[in-house]
Amino acid sequence: MTPEREPLPSTAEARLELLTRVNRAVAGAEAPSLPAYPLSAPLTRADVLHQFEDRILDYKAAFTRVPAAEAARAVTAALGDARRVVVPAGLPSPWLSVGVDILRDEPPLSHAELDRAGAVLTGCAAAISETGTIILDHGPGQGRRALSLIPDLHVCVVRASQVVQHVRAGVEAVAPSVRAGRPLTWLSGGSATSDIELVRVEGVHGPRRLHVVLLEENQP
Repeated sequence: MTPEREPLPSTAEARLELLTRVNRAVAGAEAPSLPAYPLSAPLTRADVLHQFEDRILDYKAAFTRVPAAEAARAVTAALGDARRVVVPAGLPSPWLSVGVDILRDEPPLSHAELDRAGAVLTGCAAAISETGTIILDHGPGQGRRALSLIPDLHVCVVRASQVVQHVRAGVEAVAPSVRAGRPLTWLSGGSATSDIELVRVEGVHGPRRLHVVLLEENQP
């Protein structure tokens, strides 16, 4: 008579057993010291802003740099022929363009309504010159994530004071938002991906076009 085999443990049980053995093996071990975070040579403030512009253009996004007093004019130009624009609560009124139909997200717009909008206009939480990355923490002036992911054009206003050089500085800038449990969206150019044949497709995972308006606040 063939003896019955014991049933194999479930995947969850096997995972628990593995983690238990790992925890026992490393119990009491000292954590290895981490290497210093690599930082490139510090740049002057002017060079940081020039680097940010260079990276944005390298991602094939549009870039406009103007004094803060010219924000509305720059935003109007960036919106182009978009006439229905989603504007999140808390966006500074001096940034608003004239001659457009402003769509407020109160009550929340449906995905279909967002898809019919020509563009979305937002601010940001921070930006990183070294990588050309813009970080949204979806606070005032930025709105919920869907606003910056569904419309075809995203016009993002970045204050010069929000641009830092290194990724580490960008992470530190939004650390309070992380501790508060707010989501983050990191943008490096418009949405783009490629299939197995390396055919580039834009607009699959977010806005197809990104236009960054950098405001130089230290100028009249």
